[in-house]
Amino acid sequence: MPEGHTLHRLARLHQRRYAGLPVRVSSPQGRFADAALLDGLVLTRASAWGKHLFHHYTADSGRGGPIVHVHLGLYGTFREHRTPMPEPRGAVRMRLIGTDYGTDLRGPTACEVIDEGQVSAILARLGPDPLRPDADPEPAWIRISKSRKAIGALLMDQSVLAGVGNVYRSELLFRHGIDPYRPGRDMDKGEFDAAWADLVELMKVGVRRGRIIVVRPEHDHGDPAYGPRRPRTYVYRRTGEPCRLCGTPIRTAEMEGRNLFWCPGCQA
Repeated sequence: MPEGHTLHRLARLHQRRYAGLPVRVSSPQGRFADAALLDGLVLTRASAWGKHLFHHYTADSGRGGPIVHVHLGLYGTFREHRTPMPEPRGAVRMRLIGTDYGTDLRGPTACEVIDEGQVSAILARLGPDPLRPDADPEPAWIRISKSRKAIGALLMDQSVLAGVGNVYRSELLFRHGIDPYRPGRDMDKGEFDAAWADLVELMKVGVRRGRIIVVRPEHDHGDPAYGPRRPRTYVYRRTGEPCRLCGTPIRTAEMEGRNLFWCPGCQA
């Protein structure tokens, strides 16, 4: 599943390519019937919060208009093209065309038209997003410091922290030597503050580079990455391989339906 940096990159890209002018919106697949309500409207801005993307449109009256909410889920992708767009191929849920570029959305969990009240309801369910300049980590700290749940589970809870996925979860805990099974209430404030600051910087790198980069330069050697064109990781998808720091085999286990990776030597 795409993590928060991917949605922020998409919001910036769509803001740059489509905002400020009328756009053509359609649903070649036919499953986004509200596309007709948007066709010809001005896309005023694109924004992201955690793993949620929002396209804000201006209504014919010039006031705040409809908002498209997209959650990519496990399979959703945007595919960009220069105009003129090729004929749609496959199940294109939403096609958006601007002056010089267009984009096709396939396979999202959510693609719907909502209003400001519904946006507020979505955001109310989410924790602070480390990539937003107005992010306040205090609510996340309060939730974590009072919880008996494992910190590895809390970091994946979007109501605690928005935008953190499996890679950032596993790698952040390794970088700070934190056992993923430690209860949240056993964390201290200094550990949380250091991890939050590190997460902010790591996710900013993800936005700039378009991929997750978590291995410090002095450790960026040795065993290859877990997949082609992927940066190295410390623990993510390295089950059984030696830790880059201590040599202990990396372990994996399922935690609340997702694979967890950690080093029992460095994260004791």
